[in-house]
Amino acid sequence: QVQLVESGGGLVQPGGSLRLSCVPSGTSGTIFRINTMGWYRQAPGKQREWVAQITTGRSTIYADSVKCRFTITRDDAKNTVSLQMNGLKPGDTAFYYCNRVVNSWSWGKGTQVTVSS
Repeated sequence: QVQLVESGGGLVQPGGSLRLSCVPSGTSGTIFRINTMGWYRQAPGKQREWVAQITTGRSTIYADSVKCRFTITRDDAKNTVSLQMNGLKPGDTAFYYCNRVVNSWSWGKGTQVTVSS
């Protein structure tokens, strides 16, 4: 069973940047390589929402709320999916999760991002 481990969150002031990373544990294979991978987030009291995704061919799509501020990348050799977040806003405060877009695996614990002055 694939376990997802997200990292890189923290407390940042509005306008700041963070880089999130996601790696799988519990498997030694390059499990991300054949999947479209996505980042999601869940703010307090709200449902989890899709943020961005990247295909195996590295095509990307973003939610309107993060377009031009966030960049999703993947390194299949390192089995890593990353999310570079610039121009952070208080509304970006949430737990962030990664997962494959189709037939999601079990969700990881996420990484907390807090944007506050």
